[in-house]
Amino acid sequence: MRPEGGVVSTPHDAVFRRVLGEPANAASELRAALPPAIVDRLDLDQLAPVPGTFVDTTLSYRHTDLLFTAPLEGRKAFIYVLVEHQSSADPLMAFRLLRYVIRIWDRFLSEHPDTAQLPAVIPLVVHHNQRAWTGPTEILDLIDLDERTAQAWKEYLPQFRFVLDDLVRVDVQTLRERPLTPPARLTLLLLKIAPGNPHLVLDLWPWLDELRVVLQGPDGREVFTTLLRYIGKVGDTEVHDPLRDLIAALGPEAEEAYVTIAEMLEARGLARGRAEVLVELLTLKFGPLAESVVDSVHKASADQIRTWTARVLTAQTLDQLFR
Repeated sequence: MRPEGGVVSTPHDAVFRRVLGEPANAASELRAALPPAIVDRLDLDQLAPVPGTFVDTTLSYRHTDLLFTAPLEGRKAFIYVLVEHQSSADPLMAFRLLRYVIRIWDRFLSEHPDTAQLPAVIPLVVHHNQRAWTGPTEILDLIDLDERTAQAWKEYLPQFRFVLDDLVRVDVQTLRERPLTPPARLTLLLLKIAPGNPHLVLDLWPWLDELRVVLQGPDGREVFTTLLRYIGKVGDTEVHDPLRDLIAALGPEAEEAYVTIAEMLEARGLARGRAEVLVELLTLKFGPLAESVVDSVHKASADQIRTWTARVLTAQTLDQLFR
């Protein structure tokens, strides 16, 4: 296990950890996503978070994880929730998840050196972004054997499967009908529809009542501000009248929360403009750019864009510019 300080933060981390890190919110998602046969045996009223992260450092930009413990028919069990941020499915997810589960067991054994049994660990992957999940959910599918041999040797091969909650395949109405807490529902909704969405404000108007419930709930101002920050970081939303109108419809408290992110939205709009200018300069000097280069520029910090812009005149190659 690594301390949380080793995680490379992404815009998704803050909203997911803040909202789904709360046991009541997490329990509502687990009740909706896990198979009923598991939910019926788990005492999710006693769900408790466990600190730490088990994700590989090199994958922390695409994985956010949360670990909980809850009684399972009188025995201690863990529920491991991992969020996959990439738009494409990770074909090795079952293997990576098994490795994370083993790390959970390793820590358990270090804390209980005299035990002869391991607690159950229930793995759940929440996937969001533009493309639906297409990768395997079972480790047996990753082993390079023909189907006949794999079946014949099945009892001697690792048996491991994770539960998948693919938000891409969950339509908005189904998400609305899930038995979720309002903060959990809006977090999953934003994970699903917010990134790069130029019509996000319009899409959020039907959720006005739900936003108001969040704002008026426990720690409502803080949770609402967290959701707004996420919108500001991943949505294609700038400081303009439609967003202000949505916030104004929620009342003075929402407007006060909005003030805390207005500067961030303005700065992001300025950074986007500088990124577009840099892309134009690079195209003029080096010709058509690969999509990966354009993405790197648009995802760069304001300081990094300034540095690269200053190098345009002297750099002879893209490698020199991005060094």
